[in-house]
Amino acid sequence: MGVPIIIDCDPGHDDALAIMLAAGDPAVDLLAVTTVAGNQTLEKTTLNARRVCTVAGIRDVPIAAGCDRPLVEPLRVAGDVHGESGLDGPDFGAPEVDVVPEHAVELMYRILTEHPEPVTLVPTAPLTNVALLLTRYPDVVPRIREIVLMGGSTERGNTTPAAEFNVCVDPEAADIVFRSGVPLTMCGLNVTHQALATPDVVARFTGLDTPLGRTCAELMTFFGGTYRRLFGFRAPPLHDPVAVARVIDPEIVHCTEAHVAVELHGRHTRGATVVDLHGTLGRPANARVALTLDQDLFWDRLVAAVERLGRDRS
Repeated sequence: MGVPIIIDCDPGHDDALAIMLAAGDPAVDLLAVTTVAGNQTLEKTTLNARRVCTVAGIRDVPIAAGCDRPLVEPLRVAGDVHGESGLDGPDFGAPEVDVVPEHAVELMYRILTEHPEPVTLVPTAPLTNVALLLTRYPDVVPRIREIVLMGGSTERGNTTPAAEFNVCVDPEAADIVFRSGVPLTMCGLNVTHQALATPDVVARFTGLDTPLGRTCAELMTFFGGTYRRLFGFRAPPLHDPVAVARVIDPEIVHCTEAHVAVELHGRHTRGATVVDLHGTLGRPANARVALTLDQDLFWDRLVAAVERLGRDRS
C-alpha cells in the first residue's frame, strides 16, 4: 500500500483534482476526505466532495464534514473564483456518496489512533479542522507522520497583497499548525503558480476520452476563465494537487528548510506567511518550504491518476 493520507479540503476546482490524484495514484492510500468551510460554505464544500467522489467512482473512502467557520473571524468564501456552488462548470448531477455521521476532527482522530502506522495529513483548505485536532487531541501528534499543506507563499498573496487565501481565512488556525512541532511542508503560491493548466494540459484530459477526463477539462476551463478575469493569468494554477504530489514523490516538489511564522496582527499583512529563507532571524526551521515544481512529472502523475479512475469507471 501507499503512504496513508487524509485530505482535508474545501472543494474547490483544484481540491477536486487533488482528491482524484490521491485516489488514483498507487503511491498513496487515501483513508478519508474531510471538509471545512473555505472556498464556499461547509454545506457546499461537503456536497462538492460527495460530487467529486461520485463522478470519480471513489466509493470506499469516508467523507466527513468539519468546521463551518474559522476560529475567530467570520467566514469569507471565494465565490468569485470557484462560483456560487464552489465547483461551477460541469453538470455533476445528484451525488451517490454520503457523509459519515462523524465530525471531521473526530474521524481524523479515530483514523490516526487506529491506523497501524502514522498518517500524513494533506490540508488543501483553511486549517481550522487541523488546528482543532491538534488542540483538542495533543496526544495524537506522534501518530501524524507529517502535514503537507497547500497554503501560504514565500512571496505575495492572492487574497490580500500579502496573504494567500487558505491562511488568510483562518490565520489563528494556521499559526497553531505552524507552531505545533509536527513535521510540516508548505506548498505555497510561489510553487503552485508553476502548475498551470495550459490548453495543452487540458487537451490531455480531454484526450483520455472518458467522462471523468472531460469533467476535469470542464473544471479547468471554468477555473481558467475566473483566473484570467481576476488575476490576468494565461492559464489557471492547480494549487492543491501540488501538495498531494509532494507526498506521492518528493522529487516532484523540491523544498528548502526555513522558519515560517504567520502574521496575526499586521494592519496590511494579517494572514501573511513570513518565510525566513535566508535565516536572518536566527530561528530554527519549522517547515520544509516548496520552491520548485517538476511540471512534467506533476502533470504525468495527475493525468495518469485520472485515467486510472476513469478506466475503472468505464
